[in-house]
Amino acid sequence: MLTAFTAGLLLITLSELGDKTFFIAVILSLRHSRKLVFAGVVAALATMTVLSVAMGQVVSFLPPIYLHWAEIALFALFGIKLLYEASQMPQNKANSGEEKEAIEAVEGSNFPKRKGNLGILTEAFSLTFIAEWGDRTQIATIALAAAYHPVGVVVGATLGHAICAAIAVLGGRLIAGHISERTITAIGGCLFLVFSLVAWVDGVGTAAV
Repeated sequence: MLTAFTAGLLLITLSELGDKTFFIAVILSLRHSRKLVFAGVVAALATMTVLSVAMGQVVSFLPPIYLHWAEIALFALFGIKLLYEASQMPQNKANSGEEKEAIEAVEGSNFPKRKGNLGILTEAFSLTFIAEWGDRTQIATIALAAAYHPVGVVVGATLGHAICAAIAVLGGRLIAGHISERTITAIGGCLFLVFSLVAWVDGVGTAAV
């Protein structure tokens, strides 16, 4: 379980910092109560994590050998893709792509400008949940849950989301201006390649049996 917890925590914390959901939390926290925004964002991400882990458990019923190589290929593909994207980005450029998408998502929503506490929670939950659906971290969480202890993945990933959300609502705007999209993307790519390597090493003995 400790391995699952660590994997989920590292994957989410390093991948979600500076992501679209991170900037959604930043933008909303500048307009509404930080506590309510934090609660709504974390609730959405925790719900998504539980759903992803549930999907991973369904997938885990497939033959182990297929899961093993699919996990390796998936993490390697993500890693190579992110490293390639990082290599195409200008050096020393602050994060703009993810922030732009977050602004468009918030501004394009149909939520009223004046809203009560429930409205703020609903907006934070809905925008975050929609932004996270189909994201690479969701797919990676599914892969982790298929290979590791589900409870460990849920706790680790949820804690990672909560850490990123806390950073976003407390000082995200100050931090965002110093986040290099290229650096974050490259770190994420390296992390996925490490997970691919770990999955391969862990499965060597199993695959040989």
